[in-house]
Amino acid sequence: MAGRNNTSHNQAARDKIRTSQLINRLQDNALTDEPFLTKEQVRCAEILIRKTVADLKQIEVTGNSEPLKIEVVKFYSNG
Repeated sequence: MAGRNNTSHNQAARDKIRTSQLINRLQDNALTDEPFLTKEQVRCAEILIRKTVADLKQIEVTGNSEPLKIEVVKFYSNG
């Protein structure tokens, strides 16, 4: 499959999404006594926000508390 000729389209689409306004509406909806957004509207806002803002995920490293030991072994052949 051939590559895309217009790679700036992705950035232009991201620029049109008003992320801060979406976040404000979601926040207002969450903090009010009577939510005014439907489930579909909330889901659409979530999808659009994910297109413009990177997800931050927590990563937990578990294992031994001992220091990592790396050994370099060289093999020689008398070929």
